[in-house]
Amino acid sequence: MFDLTFFVNSILLGIGLAMDAFSVSLANGLNEPKMKGGRVCGIAGIFSLFQFAMPMIGWICVSTIAQYFAIFEKCIPWIALILLGFIGGKMLIEGIKGGAEDEEKPAVGLKGLIVQGIATSIDALSVGFTISDYNIIQALISCLLIGVVTFFICFAGIHIGKKAGTKLAGKAGILGGAILIFIGIEIFVTNVFM
Repeated sequence: MFDLTFFVNSILLGIGLAMDAFSVSLANGLNEPKMKGGRVCGIAGIFSLFQFAMPMIGWICVSTIAQYFAIFEKCIPWIALILLGFIGGKMLIEGIKGGAEDEEKPAVGLKGLIVQGIATSIDALSVGFTISDYNIIQALISCLLIGVVTFFICFAGIHIGKKAGTKLAGKAGILGGAILIFIGIEIFVTNVFM
């Protein structure tokens, strides 16, 4: 039931799925270089929660309503592009406008973080297909491992972004927004044209 291959595959899935969330975490750290530790853990936790939930939802869909999920899967790149483009565009505009008075407040609020979490994890729904032969316990443990791996990767991404953001000062918001827009385009292009 649980062998080394199961754990290695789940961890590798987690690493692969967390790359978009890592990039967005990096952008968040760039945009908010003075972010406190609790907020860092909260952001990493949000991404982790979505990366846990989406494959689990995908597994449930494959196990119950697979024909409907196949139709929805075609919309995933469009949704990611729109969500990340919107948030990235907003960060880009705020970065261009500037304003040192905004430096102390969080760059992305809870609603924005939830949208980022959905946008970076929506492609993880399709992981439900790859783990469809797992029973419920295996699926839960696999998704939990994906979530834990995502937490640590995003935590590191935010810290790397914070260090770079401190050095980049006023240009960090512009760079962070550009990164989010690029990630949205990359998800769209790789899923639609590849």
